[in-house]
Amino acid sequence: MKIRELLNHDKVSFSCEIFPPKKDRDFSEVFNVVDQISELGADYISVTYGAGGSTSKKTVEVASYIQKKRQTTALAHLTCIDSTSEQIREQLTELKKNGIENIMALRGDKPVDFTGPAHYNYAIELIRDIHDSGDFCVGAACYPEGHVECAHKREDIAHLKEKVDAGVDFLTTQMFFDNNLFYKFLYQTLAAGITVPIVPGIMPIINARQVKRSTELSGSTMPTRFLTIADKFSDDPLSMEQAGIAYATDQIIDLIANGVKYIHLYTMNRPRTAEKILSNLSHIIR
Repeated sequence: MKIRELLNHDKVSFSCEIFPPKKDRDFSEVFNVVDQISELGADYISVTYGAGGSTSKKTVEVASYIQKKRQTTALAHLTCIDSTSEQIREQLTELKKNGIENIMALRGDKPVDFTGPAHYNYAIELIRDIHDSGDFCVGAACYPEGHVECAHKREDIAHLKEKVDAGVDFLTTQMFFDNNLFYKFLYQTLAAGITVPIVPGIMPIINARQVKRSTELSGSTMPTRFLTIADKFSDDPLSMEQAGIAYATDQIIDLIANGVKYIHLYTMNRPRTAEKILSNLSHIIR
């Protein structure tokens, strides 16, 4: 099923993101993760795509497993920054052959050893090529606090509108920890004429290492309330895990109470964390 159809339902949709391992010896474990997450009733599961295509074949294999073995809609990530148009066509053919009809189109980060020149400079170029290659449902990323490479928020939203006009069916946000930033972003995008579903991405922070790493990778603002929690419980792993799950749960409850109908959880391949959050929301979501 195409994700744009799932997002048109009246009920709250709940999706999860996982990533394939880089090493083959760890590969079987990702299928255990898929099994456990699909048992939670996720409406769709997205599978990331490593920088430089480092896990591209595994992405297709895992996405195919999600659909064929677990009977759950899969969303395959596809990045383009260091790919040729021929390589992208090959990837699209492979996805089509495996029955994958939902793609998250991303520019991606340049690999450390990338020397260029780049065949693709922006995700919009990939989005156009995807639509030229078949009947795919296309998602794209968005940034409630603005893209780190874009100096002005207005310019960032203008670029986002261009991607939507090029054929993006839905958007998924980068992680954020202050819902007010997301609500402001919704008003800004609507004012710019962006009307496709915008799915909020929630990252449960369950250990102290994630706090620093998350801010470095995403540039996300950490509210004082969350920093106080992290400071209090960072030396107590079990308490930090519980507090992080409670914080993510509270974020989701607030989003749903304010009319948001889609929730995307960055699981970091931790199905137990997703299970605990869903348990906290058992009546609210289902």
